[in-house]
This record gives sequence, structure tokens and C-alpha cells, in this order.
Amino acid sequence: MGLIKNIKENAKKEIRTIVLPESEDERVLKATQIVLEEKTANVVLIGNKDTITSDAASCGANIQGATIIDPKNFEGIEKYVDELVQLRASKGLSKEEAKEIITTEPRFFGCMMVRLGDADGLVAGSNSPTADVLRAAIQVIKTAPGIKTVSSSFVMETADGKFGDNGLLLFADCAVLPDPTSEQLADIAASTAATASSVVGLEPRVAMLSFSTMGSAKHPLVDKVSNAVQILKDRKVDFAFDGEMQADAAIVEAIGAKKAPDSKVAGRANILVFPDLQAGNIGYKLVQRFAGADAHGPIVQGLNKPVNDLSRGCSVEDISNLVAITATQA
Repeated sequence: MGLIKNIKENAKKEIRTIVLPESEDERVLKATQIVLEEKTANVVLIGNKDTITSDAASCGANIQGATIIDPKNFEGIEKYVDELVQLRASKGLSKEEAKEIITTEPRFFGCMMVRLGDADGLVAGSNSPTADVLRAAIQVIKTAPGIKTVSSSFVMETADGKFGDNGLLLFADCAVLPDPTSEQLADIAASTAATASSVVGLEPRVAMLSFSTMGSAKHPLVDKVSNAVQILKDRKVDFAFDGEMQADAAIVEAIGAKKAPDSKVAGRANILVFPDLQAGNIGYKLVQRFAGADAHGPIVQGLNKPVNDLSRGCSVEDISNLVAITATQA
């Protein structure tokens, strides 16, 4: 767990405030204790103070030091409601409807805290589907400037250190977009490069994966990837990338030198952008199981401010780790 240890040390350098809106989950309360003890972030819990305090005592979680906010008694509620009305004006959302959402849907309230600068990031999903978390994030926080696509990446930490940067690679997208377009693949590459820099501290080298290397095969699926490479060239992005290329050409130096001798990425890639969700999801799970790699994520990318989604089967440790990652993103 060297990566997570490093991320937590970085998080401690500039303490950020992270919202945990699902305070009804005892795992969240226990994770709050860990985060506060490790000093990786300040924590805001959303809900009724008496209920949260009682639940924490019942499960043995010490949440002293956390801020508890009840949207129903929040002094700044009108500002939050007005902001949501403005954001959803094109959908005809009324002020009454907005107030109902903000006061009863903690993920929306938490995202509004992040949007308006009252918090730096949000972690949710232990007690709700991914769709609910992303809906609140996309509607309230929106995508980052120049990016239209919300995606995800996994940081793969392999034990033998043979590939990537001492065994660290990022895989994307493995959790959000089923069949990205060329434009979306380019967005995924840019967002994952930003994650590699801000969270992991890597200098990005992006391989756009396919079953073809530099035109060795002809097919519309290959064209989708090669078009994404051209889009990145047209954007004049500030990170190294290349493709289309096969996985072995991307990460094995000898094969990269043979199949793509003029590439600065082939054989040395530390970011693998998969052509679709099926390939990405299958790929990361095979590496996780066959190679015994630690898969950290999914890290949500492309949003204007950091929001990350948990699996509903997550552990207390998963939550505290993702809080540290989110704080580092911020």
C-alpha cells in the first residue's frame, strides 16, 4: 500500500474539507474517525446532528472534530436553493422543487457545498447507486473547462514493478462510459493525465489502446481510436501520448521498439486508455486477479471539482482511502 501511504502524506500537507453525505452508513462514521485521526482531511457529515451523534456512539465511532450540517436548519439554505434554480433553469425547476431537493437529498446538498466553495470535494456511493452520485455531481458541479466527458480511472499498483512507473499504471475508462466516441476518448486521455499528475505524481505517458498498432489493422473500431489520437494532436495537449497501439506495444519496451520504433510512449506507457468500457473493466479486473495488483478507484474525472463514487460493498478502509485521494485531487 505504498501508493496510498504517499497520497495520505500529500493530503496532510494542505488539509482540505471533504463532504461525506451518507452519514446513515456506519462505515462512513467509522471512516470519519480514521480520516480525523490520520489528519488527511476535515470532514463534513450531512444529516441530523442528534441522529448522527447517536449512530456514531452506537457503532463505536469517535467523530469528534467532524462538522455536522443539517440542511433543514442550514442558515445558507436560500443561497443553495437559488443556485440550484439557476443551474436548472432550462429544465423549469421551481424554487419549491429546488428546496425539496436540497433539503432532502444529501448528495445534492453536498455537491452544492463543493460548488460554492464551502467544501473542497465529496465522497459518496456507499449507500446509493453510482447514477445517483454522478447525477448530483454533473447537475451541480458540472464538467471542467474544456472537458465535456465524465469518466473514471483506476490506479493499478503492481507488485513486481516491471511496467509503468515502478509498477504504477492508470487504466481508463473502467467504470462510466460504455462506448465512448473519439472525442470522448480524447477527453478521457486528458482527464486521466491530470489524475496521474495531481493524485499519483506521475509524468503522464498515454497509450491509446486498440487491437491494431499504428495502422497494422483496418477497421472502424481502429479508426475510432486513431481519430482520438488526432483530436489530441489538434488540441495540442501538454502530455505525451500516442496510438493506436496494442497493449504489449504500450508497456513492453522491446515490443514497443519493434512495433512503433518512432514513438516516445510505446513500451513506456503509464496510462492505458481502453477503447470501450468492456475492455477497460475486463482489463483491470484481470490484472487485479492474475497479477495480484491493488486497484485504487474508480477515481471520477472530468468534473469541475472532485467528487468520487464508492462501491456499495466498500470497506471502511476504502472510504478513508478515497477521502485522501479526493483531498489530493482538490
